[in-house]
Amino acid sequence: MSTTTLDKTGTAPASAPASARRVRRRGERGPLGVALLHGGLAVASLIALAPVAWLIYLSLGPDKEDYLHPGGIAGKASFSNYTFVLEHTGFFEWFKSTMIVAVGTTLIGVFVAATTGYAVSRMRFPGYKPLMWVLLLTQAFPIAILIVPMYEIFSELGLIDTYWALIIINCTTAVPYSAWLLKGYFDTIPFEIDEAGRVDGLSPFGTFFRLILPLARPGLAVAAFYNFITAVGEVAFATTFLLDDSKYTFAVGLQTFVSEHDAQWNYMAATAVLIAIPVSVFFYLVQKNLVTGLTAGGTKG
Repeated sequence: MSTTTLDKTGTAPASAPASARRVRRRGERGPLGVALLHGGLAVASLIALAPVAWLIYLSLGPDKEDYLHPGGIAGKASFSNYTFVLEHTGFFEWFKSTMIVAVGTTLIGVFVAATTGYAVSRMRFPGYKPLMWVLLLTQAFPIAILIVPMYEIFSELGLIDTYWALIIINCTTAVPYSAWLLKGYFDTIPFEIDEAGRVDGLSPFGTFFRLILPLARPGLAVAAFYNFITAVGEVAFATTFLLDDSKYTFAVGLQTFVSEHDAQWNYMAATAVLIAIPVSVFFYLVQKNLVTGLTAGGTKG
């Protein structure tokens, strides 16, 4: 036999609705907020991908004037531009030169930035605070002002038309930002790790290489990617300091398709698509650590 519980007034309470409304947690978005968020992300993705898709589409036009009439490319699309670039240009020499400069910049730049960021994060030597601001100050000088004195310096050192010139210059551009990034990331690593290393008899360098660097892998991945794309995309210094066409990087090689009286935009578009391949591969290799490194590096500092 069923019983009914009476309230203080002697009447039975109203039964709860069959499908009770779920209580929204604090910070949780409602259906409208979720829809707006996903819609905004979709629009942003389309805006970011549209230029890339357009470049790929233009690279399929076999004639150099097809960019003026893009609607006709669909009916005659081909990979002839890619074949020409790979077989009749210095693409593979450009690729070799670019990889030498980019990998050299990445290895040297990340090493210098990591040691600088770690020193400022952990050591209190005279001038450690001004050091980081001086690094930022170096980024305030326009490239046009730096080219002439840098050319004179490298000419005296015999580094004109060498890869070392570009590697050094790219490091001067990439190291300041990378040092700030890694300094912020090292700040998130507890000091107890360093103390444990000293207790175990490790030197400061041993602690840095054996304990700190493995923990800072996400930050190192971000710094490496930034150094890599900086070296791949640098144009002004590469155009000035590289004289031998066999040492041209991608950025300089692209300019060979444009002259005073002619512009082969179809070949340039195809080359640009091919250039994106090694950058995409490098991004794929480090992308697992990129988001962690970008967010963690800004939590303290």
